[in-house]
Amino acid sequence: MPTLGIDLGGTNARAAVVDEQGRILSSAKLPLAERSPAAVVEVIALAAAEALSEARVEVRGCGVGAAGQIHRDSGVLAVAPNLGWRNVPLGAMLTERLGHPVRVVNDLAAAAWGELNAGAGRGAQDVYVAFVGSGVGSCIIANSQLVRGAGGVAGELGHTKVIPGGRLCGCGERGCLEAYAGGHNLIAQARELLSAGRSPELARLTGGDPATLNPVTLELAAEAGDPAAREIHERAGQMLGMGIANMITVLNPARLILGGGVLMNCPGLRRYVEEGVRALSSTVSREHLSINMAELGDDSGLIGAALLV
Repeated sequence: MPTLGIDLGGTNARAAVVDEQGRILSSAKLPLAERSPAAVVEVIALAAAEALSEARVEVRGCGVGAAGQIHRDSGVLAVAPNLGWRNVPLGAMLTERLGHPVRVVNDLAAAAWGELNAGAGRGAQDVYVAFVGSGVGSCIIANSQLVRGAGGVAGELGHTKVIPGGRLCGCGERGCLEAYAGGHNLIAQARELLSAGRSPELARLTGGDPATLNPVTLELAAEAGDPAAREIHERAGQMLGMGIANMITVLNPARLILGGGVLMNCPGLRRYVEEGVRALSSTVSREHLSINMAELGDDSGLIGAALLV
């Protein structure tokens, strides 16, 4: 029987009805006009109703992938930086509102499960997934099972510390990898350069308008030889490469799956990651490793959330 998948981001909620093979039968997307828990739950319910109406099938449950740190068994979002939430019982709220059993997982866990079953991870049992988009997320799959940890937050590469006491991260702590290499924070660092007048190339590419900055703009400025932009770009790439290489050494997966908007659209940063993995992971740990780009695009989280039910 099909299941319902929900992808909860910082600006939109997506819902899809997905069959047992990971095929999307119908989908809907609605913006989050408000970010209070009650308002977001209502938007999710409306998106779900639209998808269900189009598919005209019964579903046996609902899976939700949400950006943030989620308590393993309760479905409580302990920290959701993109929504500004702390300790929100999203699972219980959605179960009551939708009338279906709801399972809430980290958005990267959902995306990883989608790729494992219907995308770039098919046929593998030990997989490490790293996505760089607005933030830096990752997930461990060992022996075809999600590794969730005692509290449900295993695999949080983005919140490993790279500079103790460094830049403030959205999680509220300082010095996280995400604070230097996540898309939002790459843009924040580029804005600092622009406002300080330290990057002529960024000023040229944006016409001085900080609203047009994005990670691609930063990469273009770096590759054009702008020293300040190159410093931020190289540091982010080297940190990502080393962080992921260390995870390969520790986990010894058969497959590394890379994805997320930043890595998909910034080939320079992607090269740093791939070169870092090949140069810095232990020789034995990477002997059987293949590096693949995610195949399901923006649908990986929807499909994975549904298949996890």
